[in-house]
Order: sequence, then structure tokens, then C-alpha cells
Amino acid sequence: MKKKMSRTQKSLLYALIGSSLFWHAPVITYAAEDGQIAEEQQEAGKSTAEQREFTLQGVEVTADRDHALPPAYAGGQVARGANLGVLGNKDFMDTPFSVTSYTAQTMEDQQASTLYDVLINDSSTRFTTSGGHLMENYSIRGLDLNYEHLYFNGMQGLAPFYHVPVEFLERVEVLKGPSSFLYGGVNTSVGGAINLVPKRAGDEDTTTFTADYTSSSHLGGHIDLGHRFGKNKEFGIRFNGVYKDGDTETDSQSKERILGALGMDYRHDKLRLSLDAYGSQESYDNGSVSMYDLSGGYVKAPDGSTNVLEGTYGKTRNNSIVFKSEYDIRDNLTAYASMGKLSSRAVGFLSGNHVVGFKANGDATVNLIHQNWWTDNSSAEAGLRGNYKTGSVDHQLIVGYNSMKTESATALNRINNIATNVYTPASLAAYLSTLATPSKSGKTSETNLSSLFLADTLSFDDEKVQLTLGLRRQDVKTEGFNATTGARTSSYSADATTPMVGITVKPWGESVALYANYIEALSPGITVGASYANAGEVLAPFKSKQHELGVKWDKGNFANTFALFEITKPSNMVVSNVYSYDGNQKNRGIEWNTFGKIADNVRLFGGITYLRGKITSATSTATVGNTPGGIPKWLMNAGVEWDTPWNPDLALSFRAVYTSSQYINNTNTVTIPSWVRYDLGARYQTVINKTPVTFRANVENVFDKHYWSGVFSNTAGYVTLGGPRTFKLSATMQL
Repeated sequence: MKKKMSRTQKSLLYALIGSSLFWHAPVITYAAEDGQIAEEQQEAGKSTAEQREFTLQGVEVTADRDHALPPAYAGGQVARGANLGVLGNKDFMDTPFSVTSYTAQTMEDQQASTLYDVLINDSSTRFTTSGGHLMENYSIRGLDLNYEHLYFNGMQGLAPFYHVPVEFLERVEVLKGPSSFLYGGVNTSVGGAINLVPKRAGDEDTTTFTADYTSSSHLGGHIDLGHRFGKNKEFGIRFNGVYKDGDTETDSQSKERILGALGMDYRHDKLRLSLDAYGSQESYDNGSVSMYDLSGGYVKAPDGSTNVLEGTYGKTRNNSIVFKSEYDIRDNLTAYASMGKLSSRAVGFLSGNHVVGFKANGDATVNLIHQNWWTDNSSAEAGLRGNYKTGSVDHQLIVGYNSMKTESATALNRINNIATNVYTPASLAAYLSTLATPSKSGKTSETNLSSLFLADTLSFDDEKVQLTLGLRRQDVKTEGFNATTGARTSSYSADATTPMVGITVKPWGESVALYANYIEALSPGITVGASYANAGEVLAPFKSKQHELGVKWDKGNFANTFALFEITKPSNMVVSNVYSYDGNQKNRGIEWNTFGKIADNVRLFGGITYLRGKITSATSTATVGNTPGGIPKWLMNAGVEWDTPWNPDLALSFRAVYTSSQYINNTNTVTIPSWVRYDLGARYQTVINKTPVTFRANVENVFDKHYWSGVFSNTAGYVTLGGPRTFKLSATMQL
């Protein structure tokens, strides 16, 4: 490696001048949205909205606009509510869906760097790429959610691709079930949605610096600056800069991470604006963690740090700009408009680099794919939100429009069937020298999504009964193109009017809420991945449905959500390495999530999910009635944090994550066993030279368990490798 300044010097330099990240494409973003202009230092539950009442033509109109984020729940690990897209910010007890909103406090205390580190807390969420891989994909309720289908600030197509840095996020909101009605447009994920909420400047200035270490020698720094200006603090600015570099827990691999994120907002009387810009970059050298093909039979998992791909590399980059605005036309009527762009680039050995034919003695072959990807997304929304009252019924009526355009391309060169051994990997140098970096390709796919929607939330009996009715007219058009000639190679279009019905009932006061929902979604067909013979083909759009019943119980300091759900969607298949849809599958399940304080010095959050998946129809009758690959019956998470009685400034934490056995394919011929992983942590707060300092230490996978964590593709038999034991240390100074 080239000699350079020390990592500590570099960390300080890049964090303090993190805005230089925008040398790629200097972008500044405005974003304002219901619930985004947060006053972070307010007492929990205290509203900043004005209450206005007047009578107009015999109709009583009441406007109550709370533009602050929902406050943190007791214990601070999750929030009381979340942003539900077109429905705005809602308390979890008023929401006819199962939703969990993880706070910045949780991310900081667990020393989270990417979204993977946050979602490991959620019992309905698992991962479909290996820990240490170049990109992070997920599943919710047993259904895939890929990195390109996340939401940023309630908008589609604008979240970072590949890995999501979380240092600039205030909340990570996880909603279970199809989400396209709520957040707009059309989404291929029907198991759930993940919304990323950026940080905003609070009324109190913020100046913190965090220095951290992750094994084996990955060092870095993070600076967080926030300030408000103006006579009434109308203007706010928040900057987050991150630089990290060094060797990771993956054998021989080094990684460099850079993030620069700027959030600005303006709030005054009837107008609210904000601007978000972020740029992120990650570079990996000397290999990555692979996925393993076990379709030929089960083999015990190797060490989580195993690196069969030494010599490969990857580099990813994101730049995004998002503008949002709100204006109160009248006391009971608000107009909003938003737009944004995301430019994403990646080059290297990104996906499809798999270990095939893995045998018990370690012998296997490696497939290498050198890729050059680019994606450009444009997203927009506009609408009207009105509050009015008819007799004893309160209404929140919303009408709006969403659209998104995606253009993308993938160019690749590949070599298959390179002999190796997982335990003593062969050198890939001779092969890598012949595998040229592919040139940037012309556009190979384009997707245009648009929708019109109308929703009305009716509240009865002092909001003890809340009924939400909605319709969304969805249109999707997907096209494939020849990268060289630009000729169209495939085209699909579809439209549908999809309904949503949600109801919340509080029969015994505010502490118990019964809820139910029915929601449909139209999704664009996926673009087939690089490892298949029909790579780049754009499949036809498809429709999915969800039914859900649940109950929520809020004891003030401790809360529970219990849900029963059923989701139906098309299933998939691979014949002669050609990926396509085939028949339908149905996922049914039961979820229990809990969070809050069970004692003054004890905080708990986690949950249990029971899943049953079934292929209900297929061209091949042999798979009908089978369980789709990658769906375990049981998923459990339990996290507890304890403030020690002998020193209230010292907190200890424990987390257990369990996943039961699961089939790796739809034919149900191979099973990977259940696994459980344990994590430990400690946090100590003190003051050094009048500067508050928080020290944190975490150990993930304490017993260094070797395990297959999940399934990447239920059609190809690829499984994901769980991460090794990892140490994390950090010190945060409030300057």
C-alpha cells in the first residue's frame, strides 16, 4: 500500500473539511416536509403547532400542524411515531400499520456505521447479502427489499445505493407490509419499507466529534455540527462529515468510507423549506465476502472473515439533491411540493462473485464478474393536505401526485469456474490481470413510475376511532435497451387502481389500540441480475396484496405491538439459468414487537416473528405447496440495556439474534441450520476538562460463531455468510 499520512490525521482532516466530498458534483438540497422541521430539544410529547379554530359556512375547521418529529419513547431507543408518507407523522398508537422508528441515540450507542447495523435490531428484518459484502440487501416479512428501494425523507429513489451511511440520519423508520400507497410511486418491495430521516438543526447548537475504531484496524472520525440563525431561529444548518479507513474484519480487506451531508431548513409562519445534500463514497481493496452456492448439498459455514476473492476491489459513489417545501394556503389547507435527484456510480467486483460447488474439504470454484454500473434517478411529488370537520367527524384529506424516472446501465466482463479452496484460497492475480474494467455503458434500462392518489382519514369520538380510506392510480412503464445501439429490446407497461383501508380503534382509552389494514401495490418488474443468462432483462410489473390485524398496548413507559398478516405476490424461478416469475406465493405470519423501559434503569426492545411461506401455484407442480427459499419459521431479537446501580454513568447492554432453519431453494432440497448470535456493549459518560465525553465499546458475535445467516436467491441456492466477531470502540466529545 502507498505510504500516506496517519489514519488519525486523515480522519480529522476529512471530517473537518467533509464538504470537499462534493468534488464529484457539488449539490445542495432543500427539503421541507410535514414532520421534518424538528425541534430536537423539546420535551417529549410537547407540540410546536398552533391550534386554530374557526367556523366557515357551517363547517367547523380545526388545523393542528405538528411539524416536529415524533418524540422519542421512554428509553430513547425508538420514537413514538414515524412518517407515513402521504399521511404525515403519526403516533404509533394512531397508525393502522406495524412500524418501528429507530432513533439517532440507538445508532450512536450501538456504533452503527451502515443500515445493516441498525436493522439487526428488528425481528422482521434479515439480510440477503453477507456481512462485509459490497452492498446491503434485506428482507422484511420474508420478502426481498433491495438497497435501491429505500426511501429518503419520505421520497422514493433518493436514498444512498449499495451501503447506507447512518451518521447523518435522525431516524430509521421500518414499516411492515406493501408501502407504495403511503410513500408514492411503485416499489418492488412488498414486505415493507425503510425510510431514512436526515438530521436537522435543533434550537440548541450541536458540536460533537467522534473518534472510533473497528477491528481489525479500521479507524475514523465523525463531526456533527448544528446551528440555527435568525431572530426567531428561522434558519437551520446541520453538517455531518465522516472519514474512515483501514483494514476490516474480512481477511486482507481494507475499506475507505467518506460522507459529507448538509441539511438546511427555513421555518417561518406559513412557509417551511429545507435543503439536503449528501455525497458518500466507499472503496474496497483486496477482496470481499462472497455468497456460496449450496444447491449441491449442505456444507458447514467457514469463518465469517473468510475472503476467497483476494485481489478484487470495488468503488461506489452517491450524490443526491432533494428539495421540499410546504406552504399553508389557509389555516386548514397546506400545499406541498418536492423534487430530488440521485446519481449513483459503481465499478469493480460488485455482485455475482460467488463460490460455486463448495465441498466439505473446502474445494470450490469461483465466478468473477467485473462490472461498471450507473443509475440516475429523478423523483417529484406535489399535493394538498387539508383538515376539516363535518359535524362530529374530523377529516384529514390528502390529494397528490408522485413520479420517478430511473435510467441505468450495467456493463460487465466475467470469468467462471476458477478452481480454489475456501480454507486456502488460490491466488486470483492471473485471472484478474485478464479481466479488463468494462467501459461505461449506454443506457440499458429505463423505468417511469407515476401515480395520483386520494386519501381521507376520518376521526370519530375524539379520535378513538380513526378510519383511513385511500385510492392510488398507479402507472408503471419499464423498458430495456441495447447498450450499443440504443434500440429498445423489451417493454412492459401496466396500470392499476390500488386501494388502501386502515382502521384504528381505542375501545379502552389511549392505552390500547386495535388496528387492521388492507393494502394493494403495483410493482415494476425487476431488472435481472448479472449472474443470470438473461442479465439486464426487465421483467413485467406485478401486483401484491396484504391483509393485517393487530393490537397495540402502551403502558406509558413500555409498549407492545402484536400483528397477524398475510401477503400474496408472484414467486420466481430459474430454468437453464434464466430468471423469471412463476406462479404465486403467500406469506403468513405473526409478529410481536416491544420497546421501552421496564424499570427506571432497564431498557428493552426486540421482538419475535413467526413466518409461514407457501408456493400456491407454479408452472412446475413439484414446487406447489413448498416453502419458498429464505423464509425461516422463527426470527427473534432481544436487546436490553442496564444502567448499573453502582455507577449511573455506566450502562451495559446485551443483544441476542436468532433465526431458525430455512430452505435455500423453492424445491426444498437443502436446509441451512438455525443460528443465534450474542452481542455485548458498554457505555460510560464523564467530563474531561469541562468537556462531556462518552466512551462506548461493543462486541458483536461474542463467541465468533460460524454460520450461514440467510439466503440470497431462493432460485439459485446461494446462501449468505454471517459476520465474524467484531470489536468497536469510540469516544464522542461534545465541544
